[in-house]
Amino acid sequence: MAADDVPLFRAPMRSRDDAVADGVGVERGLRVGLCGMGGRLAGPPPSSLAEAVDAAAAQHDDRLARRLERFARVPDGAYVWTRDVDGNYWLGRLGGPWRHDDSDEAHEVDLVHVRDCRWRSEPTDRSIVPAAVRATFARGGRNWQRIRSEAGAAETEELWRR
Repeated sequence: MAADDVPLFRAPMRSRDDAVADGVGVERGLRVGLCGMGGRLAGPPPSSLAEAVDAAAAQHDDRLARRLERFARVPDGAYVWTRDVDGNYWLGRLGGPWRHDDSDEAHEVDLVHVRDCRWRSEPTDRSIVPAAVRATFARGGRNWQRIRSEAGAAETEELWRR
């Protein structure tokens, strides 16, 4: 994948369940090298993406099912940005296929739809986070979202290479 073809995403890793404290999904993702999204599923864990998508649609809604499909289709090597509870920005790169994490900890923090992610070891200084990334997080929300900005992608690529 050429550098200018590498997509860029916002990954809030926040549960839609208000009983889950802000920041615990991000904390777990950074600690264990994962990027993901919530949407706990009742019943036995899905054995495939298709099963997970069907269960998400039935137990939650079609929007979650579509987000899950989009998340799973993102190519390895895509850049992802997240922000911790203290407002620090973290840069990572996806590096593996979707899987359902049925562990107790994943369920507790509602970060059950996951992919491996290599996160930088330190947060990125806010003053050099691309403006497009900051703007996407400033809008708020809990959704996995593509950041469509050529400048943001180029700046992210440069930060990753440092």
